[in-house]
Amino acid sequence: MPEDPLKVDARARRAAADVIGLYSRHAEKWDAARGAEVRIEGAWLSRFVDGLPPGGRVLDLGCGTGRPLGAWLLEKGFDVTGVDASAPAIDRARARFPAGTWLCADMRSLALGRTFDGILAWDSLFHLTQSDQRALFPVLGAHAAPEAALMFTSGPDAGTAMGEFGGDPLHHASLSPGDYRSRLSAAGFGVLDFRPEDPDCGGHSVWLARRAGAHPKLG
Repeated sequence: MPEDPLKVDARARRAAADVIGLYSRHAEKWDAARGAEVRIEGAWLSRFVDGLPPGGRVLDLGCGTGRPLGAWLLEKGFDVTGVDASAPAIDRARARFPAGTWLCADMRSLALGRTFDGILAWDSLFHLTQSDQRALFPVLGAHAAPEAALMFTSGPDAGTAMGEFGGDPLHHASLSPGDYRSRLSAAGFGVLDFRPEDPDCGGHSVWLARRAGAHPKLG
């Protein structure tokens, strides 16, 4: 007998509300599972930083414990500001990588009052609900300097999917490609590339965009 859709929706809502709690409870386990080395992301990261000014400012949203992506960016000489809502993860990032700036904050309400040459949301934005993702794009635009690069991962099409980590359900959601393109355009970004389920990147669906013109004010 098929499961009641209302129960499925309720489970997804609970999991979406618990993403921060999950990554806080399991920060040590996630850190070990994620590892210290950039692997499948390497080619996309190289494309992301191509054209950024030397020593440019990069905002890493959902930075976790600072590795491997934040550490890779620091090694390349970039000025990294990492943001994550998991306090245990941020504590690890601060202890490991004092050259970076690590902030415990929710990306959905971010208002740093400064802009960045690159914004990265790798395997983080897709933990938000669809409505929260739509509301995030003006925030991204407000933190993007003219010609800033933006890279994030999503699902290949609109929908919600449930994973698992540490024995707890882990929420994922995605907009449709058309919806992402519309939101990006409204925030002042032009799409450079979108690869749904890129086989060379472990099946990640990756967006790369660039900001043009003056950035909108936050608020």
